[in-house]
This record gives sequence, C-alpha cells and structure tokens, in this order.
Amino acid sequence: MATDDPKTLVSTDWLGAHLKDPDLRILDGSWYLPGTDRDAKAEYDAAHIPGARFFDIDDISDSRSALPHMAPTTEKFMSRLRAMGVGDGHQVVVYDGAGLFSAARIWWLFKLMGQQNIAVLDGGFPKWQAENRPVEDMPPLIRDRHMTVRRQNHLVKDVTQVAAASKLGDYTILDARSAARFRGEAPEPREGLRSGHIPGSKSLPYTELLNEDGTMKSADALRDILRATGVDLSKPVITTCGSGVSAAIINLSLERIGKTDHALYDGSWAEWGASPTVPIATGDA
Repeated sequence: MATDDPKTLVSTDWLGAHLKDPDLRILDGSWYLPGTDRDAKAEYDAAHIPGARFFDIDDISDSRSALPHMAPTTEKFMSRLRAMGVGDGHQVVVYDGAGLFSAARIWWLFKLMGQQNIAVLDGGFPKWQAENRPVEDMPPLIRDRHMTVRRQNHLVKDVTQVAAASKLGDYTILDARSAARFRGEAPEPREGLRSGHIPGSKSLPYTELLNEDGTMKSADALRDILRATGVDLSKPVITTCGSGVSAAIINLSLERIGKTDHALYDGSWAEWGASPTVPIATGDA
C-alpha cells in the first residue's frame, strides 16, 4: 500500500476518503500499447471513478511531431486542461486501467508543466474496482479553471542530449522496456524500428518496480532494485522506454525514494530505434 503523498502516489483508501473534496480533480489516463486490443476511451465511457475526466495522451501531445504522444506545448496543455476544468489550486489524482502504467506518464507531464499537486493512484482502476468502490458512467460537469504553467525543461531530454549522455557516461540511462526488447531478442511493437538499446544504458523493466496487484513496491524495495541494477544514485538519471510512457514509472519510483535529479527521454525508442545516425547495442551490455 502507498505511503500517501499527494505529490507522488496515493492509495485507494486516500482517494476514497477525499473523493468529495471540492478541489480534487481525478483523471483517467488510461492508454494501451498497440496490439493489446483495448479501447481506453470506451472503457472510460463504460465505467470510471466518480468525477473523473478522460485524459487522452495521444490528443494532449505535440501534433507537429511524427513521434507518438510527445509532450505538448505549454499553450496546448493549458488549453486542454482548462477545458477539462483542471487548474490552479486543484489536487489532481490520475489513474489508469492497467494498474500503474500510463498514469505515471501524465504525472510526469504535469511535473514538466510545473504542476506539483498531482499523484498517481496506486493500483489504479483494477484495485479500485476489486475493492467494490463506486464507479459511474456519466461525464462530470465541467467548469473552466485557469492553470498557470511553467515548463521545467530539465525534466525532459531530446535525442542529442541522450546521445551525449550515452558517450560521456555522466548520466545513468535506465530503459523500462522488457529485458528481451533491451537485448534485441524480441521485436518492437512498432514497425520499422531496429532492435536493441542505447549504448551504455541499463535494463530496468518497469514491471520489476511493481507488485503483482499493480501497486508500486515500497521505497526500501525500490532502492534494493536500483542497487541490484547497478544504478549509481550519485549520478543524475535519464529514463527511456518504447515511447516515453513506461519510462515515467521509473521517474515516479525515483521520486518516491527522494531522488529528484531525473529526466525522461521523450522520443525514447520510437525515435532512437528509427534513426540510422545513432548507434545501438544488443545483448546485456
């Protein structure tokens, strides 16, 4: 169970106790990998936590980029969130239908936009439903709310910065994809991508950070996993994955243990694996 922290992770008990708070805003941030045959918006329409708004990762993104769901401009983020009735003074809780997956990406996106009062629901919608907590199928009533956004550029890295970090070794680069994809032994879910990993990066599948019920492991357990992975916590961290979604689970876990000097490679393997100008490595090293 989460040690409740409204800036990182809260339990279903915490959300249940605060469900009727006037300044609480809940977001359903469900998103699924290609080929999983799940429709996040249809599932939200059928049932969601009372008052939840649907946050569409693919829509609230940079439409100018050919890469999937890259971080949007501050103007687009403000506009979309205002239309959802989410703004200054709100405590936001985001969840997803997988347990703890895409919600972490939205948590990171809010942090990128300078928002602090956002937490991920530990265990997500599956845990909420398993505990027979209330759900509804009606959209909430929306009132516009202004949001003040200050982009925190240190929380995101581009391909040039990651390539430099790969060469210099001044960052620890952690890859949240499966070990088989990291080694280049399993195909990528997106067509046209090379297999392997960023040279110098370490494999840390996001599933290792979670319990079987989709909740995040304790801070002590997270530290043990990072130590076993060979992570030097004195170095800043860059996280990566397939398209910048599951990488954010590592960012969230780092924040949970008090490590704040971390950033996310937004293009991730969707960019690196498609680019012929950057090197790749295979195997465990």
